Amino acid sequence: MVCRSKEKGETALSAIRSKTGNENVHLELCDLSSITEIKSFANRFSLKDKPVHVLVNNAGVLENNRLITSEGFELNFAVNVLGTYTITELMVPLLEKAAPDARVITVSSGGMYTAHLTDDLEFNSGSFDGMEQYARNKRVQVALTEKWSEMYKEKGIGFYSMHPGWAETPGVAKSMPSFNERFAGNLRTSEEGADTVLWLALQPKEKLVSGSFYFDRAEAPKHLKFAATAASHARIDPIVDVLRSMANLR
Repeated sequence: MVCRSKEKGETALSAIRSKTGNENVHLELCDLSSITEIKSFANRFSLKDKPVHVLVNNAGVLENNRLITSEGFELNFAVNVLGTYTITELMVPLLEKAAPDARVITVSSGGMYTAHLTDDLEFNSGSFDGMEQYARNKRVQVALTEKWSEMYKEKGIGFYSMHPGWAETPGVAKSMPSFNERFAGNLRTSEEGADTVLWLALQPKEKLVSGSFYFDRAEAPKHLKFAATAASHARIDPIVDVLRSMANLR
């Protein structure tokens, strides 16, 4: 478990161990909005020299106000895109150790259906809109999953993105209070939201399609019929170059 908060992480760790009886669950602290912390974590973890069979990119944020991290990046982008990109790239050598069964699952959102892939990664043009930025971030994750699948197809690593459905979580309540109140009682539970993540982690790889987007245990379209977002994925190559430069990865 890679968590930002020591207190919350330890509480979750204790609950999981107690509920499952499995003591082989461990906590690593890392703020995934920070490239420095991600690299520090990756270095520590790499020293264990253990294979990574499944990496789940679940950390995410929807901040409605424009906030800048200590490293100078817009916060939503820093967590949802740059952090996701950096930790995935740094885990590739350990994922290779688990090939051919290794896989990366990135938790995206149905919100991405409304957004084109844009190279305005930090929303520098126009009036900042947190909801729109979140949708853009989630579109990048889906396009990145496609790109990773292509880049690492010979390394035995599968890449999948997914939409958990709208679940009743503290994050939704904080970031989308009106939405949360309007649909109170009709949203999914956290367990229901996590279901397809676990399914993707446990399915035989031959039953999955690397680079695909999943919803409710099935492959789902990445684009709405009349949204005209498909062509925008052609921008992913220069975006990857920008992300690699931001993360200072060779």
